[in-house]
Amino acid sequence: MDAADLGDIFQAFGPVRVKRMFGGQGIYRGDLMFALEVDSTLFLKVDDSSKPLFEEAGALPFSYKRQDGRIVVMSFWSLPDSALDDPAEAARWAELALAASKRSQAASRGRGRAGRGS
Repeated sequence: MDAADLGDIFQAFGPVRVKRMFGGQGIYRGDLMFALEVDSTLFLKVDDSSKPLFEEAGALPFSYKRQDGRIVVMSFWSLPDSALDDPAEAARWAELALAASKRSQAASRGRGRAGRGS
C-alpha cells in the first residue's frame, strides 16, 4: 500500500501522515503513530481498553520473529477486513487506535516523571 491508498482508507478519519519504518510504514495523526502497515496488512494500536473490541472483530495481533527465534507480539492488531472498503468503519477503528496511542503516550510520560523523584 502506498500513502495514497492509506489516505483513501482513512479519508473519513482525516489526514494522515505516512513514514517508512520496520520494513513497513507507520501511519500518524499529528505526532502519534496509531497504525502500522506491513506486507499490505494494516495494524492499529490497541491497549487493554480497546483490545477486546479487536478480538471480537476477529482481528489478529502483529508479531514478528527475532533473530534469536523468539516471537514478539506487538500492541497492534489488524484492521478488520470489512473496514478496508468502508471509510466510516475504518475511521471508527482509527479513533480507537488513536485513543490507545494517546493513553500509551500519557502513561509513558507519567512513568518518566515518577522516575525523577518529583
